[in-house]
Amino acid sequence: MVVAPPHPEARQSAVADAPQPASPRGATPSPGATPRPAAPSDRARVAASRLADWFGVDADWERRPAGHQAYRRDLVLGAVFAAFAALSIQLGHSMGMFEGVDMPMWLVYLLGVASTVPLAWRRRYPLISLVLVYAAWFGLGLTIPTATMLLPMQIMYFVAMFTAVAWARDRRAMLIVVSACTLVMVGWVVWMFAVQQGIETILDEFPTPADWPGQLDPYLANAIYQVIMNLAFFGGAVAAGQAQWNAARRRELLAEQAVTIERQAAALTDQAVVTERVRIARELHDVVAHHVSVIGIQAAAARRVLDRDPALAAEALATIERESREGVTQMRNLVGTLRSVPDGAAPAGPDGGASRAPEPGLADLPALAAADHDGLDTTYRQVEEPPGAARDVPDPMGLSLYRTAQEAMANVRKHSTARSATVTLRVVRGPEALVDERFAHGFAEVEVLDDGRPRHGTSGSGLGQLGIRERVSTHRGVVEIGPRAIGGYRVRVRLPLPAPDEAATSARLGDAAASLEPAARPEVTG
Repeated sequence: MVVAPPHPEARQSAVADAPQPASPRGATPSPGATPRPAAPSDRARVAASRLADWFGVDADWERRPAGHQAYRRDLVLGAVFAAFAALSIQLGHSMGMFEGVDMPMWLVYLLGVASTVPLAWRRRYPLISLVLVYAAWFGLGLTIPTATMLLPMQIMYFVAMFTAVAWARDRRAMLIVVSACTLVMVGWVVWMFAVQQGIETILDEFPTPADWPGQLDPYLANAIYQVIMNLAFFGGAVAAGQAQWNAARRRELLAEQAVTIERQAAALTDQAVVTERVRIARELHDVVAHHVSVIGIQAAAARRVLDRDPALAAEALATIERESREGVTQMRNLVGTLRSVPDGAAPAGPDGGASRAPEPGLADLPALAAADHDGLDTTYRQVEEPPGAARDVPDPMGLSLYRTAQEAMANVRKHSTARSATVTLRVVRGPEALVDERFAHGFAEVEVLDDGRPRHGTSGSGLGQLGIRERVSTHRGVVEIGPRAIGGYRVRVRLPLPAPDEAATSARLGDAAASLEPAARPEVTG
């Protein structure tokens, strides 16, 4: 039997198919080897990861609440949409759009206007507002399909979707809710078109291909048109909302970077000031050491020759006088240079010196609560038993309570997702206030409550809370810092009031000190 020789290509294929020796572990591929293409599952995983990053699913940043003023504008927007919806229903009724509706027109008005109500809370509760708006859309679509096609309704559906994507703080929950609403609405549109009216109307009007007005099947063309319109509608709302969320995140990150750069510049300036002060201090040491050494030597020489050579002793004393004067002049110049260096720890007053503004106290708590806290809705409450008891609080204790409230509000603004906070001052005078013997004469208390939760990635150093505890221990008070069982966070400090006669004495001394004018205060010059 004659066997034909193998074809050269078959020989090469056999060599390629033969098992190759395994490469040792850790060996790198040869330079000429072609990389293996990524599997479809890997590409899908990478695409999903990029999409999740774009939506901010695992981002540490959370968008701050819009604020009380924005919530009022949303109420106005909801009222405008309600009026617009009522007007559109009236116009549609006049055009005969609701002829086939089997319900009274007042009910149509009521359902149409009621469906716009959730927009009044679109930024306060964006996901709940979206679910309610789209539930109303679904209900109207089943009962009054014509109402969903009105212009204000279409705008409202777009605004609700846009707001949910732009303002939702939980990005994972946002994706779930938005996807569910989109799938339900797209399914409803397909069902309405395929089952109820779309296919029957098209088949009745265009029964055969000869009756088609164009090149495509009218049913297919209508289906493609509906898909494109809904993709543009829902996709545009989602894309615009996410673009606004990303822009807000970029703005806040840029603002934080600007603050960081400013702090670093201030730190570099302070470091330069400290370096200059160290140099001046060394010069001051050299000046003092030189002149004091000369004075000591000349004084010793004058003492030794005072009886034998008075003229030489007088010359030594003249040298001591000259050296002392030069030393004082040089030290005065160096100290003046130190005073001209700005001190970051003490704000300058009108005359360039340290500020003489009084320390804050309980009277400044309302202003602290009313200040702008990055959109935080803050409420201040003051409870006094008996009325006017806050006047008996000593100034050092009032300063500690103010600093506690200031630190707590700063922590709420930096490290919490709270929308609102409450600052409460309680001053109770009387032995029946508490069982603790430390509070036999009453107590002064400040409490800061918020409704948020800790923000991811913003944990502080804890030095602020440590400072609060140190102030409280100075006054022998009690402190409570931590989350609440019903949600939110609490910072409460309670300090014991002194006896009434001591408090009155402290108040009189404080009033007397405050009545002094800056010009009348004695100044010490060196």
